[in-house]
Amino acid sequence: MPGHLDPESESFESRPLFYIGQHDSSRREALTDEQYGQVLNSGFGFATAPITNKHFFDRVVALYRDHLKEREQWAEKRGLTASQQTNPSLPGPVVPTLTDDDTELSPSNYVGSLIAYCSPWIDLCSPDPDIASISRQVLNLEAAYANWCGARTLVIPGLRLDESSRGVAQYARAVREAMHVANRTNEAETKKEIDIFTAWDSWHTIRSVCNYSIRLFVALRIPRRVPEKALQERWFSEPLHFLSIGRDIFQANRAGHPSLTRHHQDLINRYMRLRNLPWLVLCDVGPVAEELALSDSTAAEFPSLAEASKALKEGRRQRMPAINAHVGYMRYLERQQPPFSAMETPALTSFQDWLQPPLQPLADNLESATYEVFEGDPVKYDQYEKAIAEAMTEWRDLKKPTSSATPENPTNPELIVTVAGAGRGPLVTRALRAAETTNTPIQIWALEKNQDAYVYLLRKNKREWNNKVTLVKTDMRGWEGPRLKGREDVIGKVDILVTELLGSFGDNELSPECLDGIQHHLAKPHGISIPHSYTAHLSPIATPRLFTDISGRVANGDANGFETPWVVRLFQLDYVAQKVPGHGRFQQAWEFVHPVEVCRADDFAAVHGKAAKYVTGGVGPMAGSTGTNEHNARHCHLTFVCPTRGVIHGLAGFFESVLYASQAGKGKAPVEISIHPDHIDKKSKDMVSWFPIFFPLKKPLYFPQDTELEVSMWRQTDDGKVWYEWLVEVYAWVGPNTRIKVGATDLHSSRKIACLM
Repeated sequence: MPGHLDPESESFESRPLFYIGQHDSSRREALTDEQYGQVLNSGFGFATAPITNKHFFDRVVALYRDHLKEREQWAEKRGLTASQQTNPSLPGPVVPTLTDDDTELSPSNYVGSLIAYCSPWIDLCSPDPDIASISRQVLNLEAAYANWCGARTLVIPGLRLDESSRGVAQYARAVREAMHVANRTNEAETKKEIDIFTAWDSWHTIRSVCNYSIRLFVALRIPRRVPEKALQERWFSEPLHFLSIGRDIFQANRAGHPSLTRHHQDLINRYMRLRNLPWLVLCDVGPVAEELALSDSTAAEFPSLAEASKALKEGRRQRMPAINAHVGYMRYLERQQPPFSAMETPALTSFQDWLQPPLQPLADNLESATYEVFEGDPVKYDQYEKAIAEAMTEWRDLKKPTSSATPENPTNPELIVTVAGAGRGPLVTRALRAAETTNTPIQIWALEKNQDAYVYLLRKNKREWNNKVTLVKTDMRGWEGPRLKGREDVIGKVDILVTELLGSFGDNELSPECLDGIQHHLAKPHGISIPHSYTAHLSPIATPRLFTDISGRVANGDANGFETPWVVRLFQLDYVAQKVPGHGRFQQAWEFVHPVEVCRADDFAAVHGKAAKYVTGGVGPMAGSTGTNEHNARHCHLTFVCPTRGVIHGLAGFFESVLYASQAGKGKAPVEISIHPDHIDKKSKDMVSWFPIFFPLKKPLYFPQDTELEVSMWRQTDDGKVWYEWLVEVYAWVGPNTRIKVGATDLHSSRKIACLM
């Protein structure tokens, strides 16, 4: 076996595992123990089992026929007129309870691994009220019995017609009732094919009626012709449990063995990247009923020598059937999947679609473990080191004066470098390394308000930095400034200020407010801030999983769940907008640039002294504020184009940052970091320090095709905190120059859980 496929080899490459099951559409009875063993021995991991049999079907058909005859007799014997015969209050057929002749399914030690299948002949959305009623009764009887037997999953046949809105509503209501009847069983609704958005529309109605239940899943039947990419991604965002692959989807290769087209392989590989892997159900590929009838109980006690020899050559035990050809091919596909990338380690995968409240490093002191997680990302610190090195090199090339110069040493070449918010010191290490590689003499200061992290820095300064670093325990906004070596009575300026205050939305961890309080220490006009600037970006997304998660949190007491900007590694989602001229799929909300050339707080301090509290003498736009932080407020209004109908559950937020932009005027590319989905691989590939931010909606917002989503967002602030507000509106074009509003959300606000300054 090649090393990359051998789990014991050092070069082994891990891949998603396929869990393959068998479904026989002609099966009318549950498998016996021996037959189920035969299916497992053929290479399958599970099988479907009908809850009821043909006897029950015949009994229900007879019930319906008897009911029709009875209605005729009412007209003949009771003298009902034509109008009386249409009275909806006339008694209808009632399906009697199940008997032991109606089902072979029973509690067993393996029933939990069976997928209970409801009768495919029921029609929950039939226009005939009697047929619809019988179908609902049958569904409830079967659901209740399967639940009692211990079946964990119940598959309900999908809609016969997706176009009928009345039928879809009937079907959805019946599914909701079945979930109430089978209160311990997960429900999976089968969709016939994923070729058009109509099927998704029906599914959206069903899960909305069922209140996005965590027990409701989708079973998709993969069509012979793979649908467009947009539809594939739409279903990728939904709670997939089963991917059903029929025999007709497979094609014979040159050797006559079953195979799938490259498009089908790509679709399966994509869906198998989900955190909760969908199970693969192979339909009507064998073993057939006749093969299963030959159980071990009827076989000879000992195999013949020829049978034993053949079994050994095929790598199986005697009397075991050969591995199913279709299963064998799926195992081959399993081995051919792209291996997990550096971004798909078990640790990172565990963060997929896991909600985390944003950090508040100003209000809270971070734990050592939190710092350690951040320090495990070399990409971010490599980019920071590159930015610092380029800044130092250009400083020397441009012959800028240094802030370490004193009257006694006016040509001192040492740069004053300050790392504000040093944490456990990774940026200090990188600054020292950049100075060494560029042969730049520096005086370096490190500021940290966390008293526990400060102790760690003191130890690190002795053991690793050779006491080269001047450490100060302080909030950066209250720092007096660097005291120059040899002239400790003189407070100097900073040449290069390095911070890592960025959040998932760029400014959501109050980087602008922090830098406002320290930027006056930068030497003018040549002082450098790293980062130099950062931008926030938005995109509307469909993410049923996160909506369900937040709904559960709200139900359990988190009143602010839908007005909290969550940090989350978005994965199972659909970007509903499409890139068109003038309107991107991801759009910039706003930007912050540092240092700010004009700062009222600095002007006020120059007149009244640093100890005086900055006041404006006026009233700010927010209640109780004076507008001291109003320059850090922002607002954006963005238009996203959606050619296909869909639903959104919130806004995905990202950031990009220019750490250092060349000042040499040579057209050199800036040093950047980014979590923008379209740019991260180019600017900071495999960076994991930041996950996106998610602004949820209280209610899913549905939109028809060819619509525009208007997103309004505000970064609001008063004198003591910062929060976000967001609103989404839907507009549809009804003429060349006319739009109408067809939907809108409430105004959401995170003010109650705002970031404290």
